[in-house]
Amino acid sequence: MQEMLKNIQQIIDEIDRCIKNKDEEDLTLKNLASKLGYSEFYTSKKFKEISGMQFRDYLRNRKLAFALKEIRDTNRGILDIALDYGFSSHEAFTRSFKSAYGIAPSEYRQKPVPVVLRTVIKPFDCYLLGIGGSGMAATNSEIKTYFVTIPKHKFLHIRNYESIGYWDFWQKQSKIPGQDCDTVCGLLDSIKGKLDGDSIGDKDSSCGQVMAFLNHPAGRICSWGIPLAECYGVRLPADYDGEVPSGMILTDIDEGEYIVFEHGPFDFETENSAVEAKIEKAMKDFDCKSAGYELDTAEGRIFYFYHDQKRFWKYVRPVKKI
Repeated sequence: MQEMLKNIQQIIDEIDRCIKNKDEEDLTLKNLASKLGYSEFYTSKKFKEISGMQFRDYLRNRKLAFALKEIRDTNRGILDIALDYGFSSHEAFTRSFKSAYGIAPSEYRQKPVPVVLRTVIKPFDCYLLGIGGSGMAATNSEIKTYFVTIPKHKFLHIRNYESIGYWDFWQKQSKIPGQDCDTVCGLLDSIKGKLDGDSIGDKDSSCGQVMAFLNHPAGRICSWGIPLAECYGVRLPADYDGEVPSGMILTDIDEGEYIVFEHGPFDFETENSAVEAKIEKAMKDFDCKSAGYELDTAEGRIFYFYHDQKRFWKYVRPVKKI
């Protein structure tokens, strides 16, 4: 089963590569299936079993997600964008766009509003499959520790006061209408101006989305003895004045000082647990006071967690000078 999940993941990755490169010739079920050595019928059947949707529907919705960002962020003609993403005409593109997002492309360009984009699916998700969770392969990278001042900004997010960790967070949020992972990530993906990047795709900090922990008296007491509310969202400029999606919170985060514990790229399947152990030890052993700081547990201070195996594992914790 894992082998098939890996194969479908290869197709999904290839779909995004072809869309980004506007490579329509390679972007066919026949071509993608042949790369895996399977028939179109078998590949289509397995794709639906694993992803929950037809190949053609996923492909169309991913193309629309890419096209929406071009409409939002450029002045290119809508017809040119439509043709680039494989739509036969302005009319065909407008019909698909309006069916997906409830608004015409021309209207959206005039007033971009949050919409639910089809984010990339991850059938071979090591978190979900539990792969790498117990692997303790050695990692040679050292933990970089440094202080930074982060300017005032805003944080658009959903929040949970009871969850314990990433998966518990999403399990609890999924019980709230409109707060499931796909909907929230799709909405956040459509927000312009994210401070941590805006590459279309992954549901993690490689597309500007980040897990965070807010010092809050109503939150659960964490292992550090601090009451924290778990959050998931995007950092935005301090002057952001866009629409706030229903069920989300837009919070002003004042300028403040932080300590960063950072590990470089790693292989999730073999190194995740080792990286986690190493970075947890670094945080425990580091003597903030010798550097003239202490952790800031004041209400409203926020702690960001970046987990992107292609770039880094990074904790950004609030501090204050002694």
